[in-house]
Order: sequence, then C-alpha cells, then structure tokens
Amino acid sequence: MLTRAATRRLALLAVPLTLFVGGCTDSPADDPAPRSAAAAERPSPFRDCGTLGAAPTPSPGAVSTPPAATPAADGQELPALTLACFTGGAPVALRDVAGPAVINVWASWCGPCRKELPAFQRLSERTTGRLQVVGVNTRDSRSGAQSIGEDFGVRFPILVDQGDALQRELRRNAFPLTLFVDAGGRIRHIDATGALDDAALTTLVRQHLGVAA
Repeated sequence: MLTRAATRRLALLAVPLTLFVGGCTDSPADDPAPRSAAAAERPSPFRDCGTLGAAPTPSPGAVSTPPAATPAADGQELPALTLACFTGGAPVALRDVAGPAVINVWASWCGPCRKELPAFQRLSERTTGRLQVVGVNTRDSRSGAQSIGEDFGVRFPILVDQGDALQRELRRNAFPLTLFVDAGGRIRHIDATGALDDAALTTLVRQHLGVAA
C-alpha cells in the first residue's frame, strides 16, 4: 500500500504528462501565440516600378492609329506628384511615367474597382511593349491591396497614394478613376463611368491613345 507521500509524488509526476497530452490535441486555431512578422510577410504579387520611366517599345509590325481629337478640357499634364511604389524602392514621379499609359486609381473596398481590375491585367498582357498599365492604390490598407493582387491575379506595377493627392489635384473624387496618358505625358481622357470591361478598354485606348488592344 502506498504511503501518503508516495501518492503525492505520483500525482505531481502525472501533471506534466496530462498537459503534454492535452497540448497535442489543440487545433492551430486555438493556439494563442501570434505569428512572427516574418511568417506573416508575403511577397508582393505586383511588379516593381523600376521600368515605369522607360517608354514602351513597339514590336516590329505593331499597329497604331492616330488618337482622336481631344477636347480642350483634356490634354493637361500629369500632376507633379511623387508616389511610393508598393514593392518598395525609389519613389516614382508621376510625370516620369513614360507613355502611352493607362493609370487606374483603385481601392480593395471599392466594388467596381475589384470588378474591373482583371480587365486591366488582361489589357497589360495584350499590349506589352506598346502601353504601360499602372495602378494607384488609395485609401486602402496594404493587406487589402495585397489580397486583391493575389486573388485577382493583378501583376502590373502599383503606386501608393494614401493621401488622395492625385484625386485632389485632378479635382475628382470618383472610384474607380482611370487616366489615359499619351506618349508626351499629357492626359487625353479621364474616365469615371464605373467598372470598365475588356471591350470598353479596347475602345478607349484606341480612341485616346492610338494603341490597338
């Protein structure tokens, strides 16, 4: 028969064993330990901005047409703003973005923005070497923008404008907002009609920039 002291020693030895077994049955969702910053960090889905200053180089045989006449209200220069690149590196002066270019202002919480972003990605793929497609993410969180890039397969370069500087300079508050910029760096058209699809983008880049898409 065990003495009282021996019984107490056996009970104390059983406590660590019970805790060990219980810990093995916990699900990951019940683990209160936060993930490290390194574990939470994900590579950006977007391209870097290093090539935005280089003008697109049309491939041999590429077809272009003269853009349509532009109303006098358009044709303004891009604002003299410098924005950060989502992937880091040197900030980018908007006026250094070599045209022709399509600049789309968007946010992850904007429904029409999410709807049209895949069409801008397809436009970027169809016009490689002839047109630059650039995003400007505004009023958004980094995680929200990152998730959109991953979920919708958006790969073109993204600038960050959390202070609404571009929209304030243009005196436009609509979402989404798209600028069509010619090879001389002048805005030929600003579109704020809502979500653009492939057909609308094809028409607009041909009409205002003379680029066949």
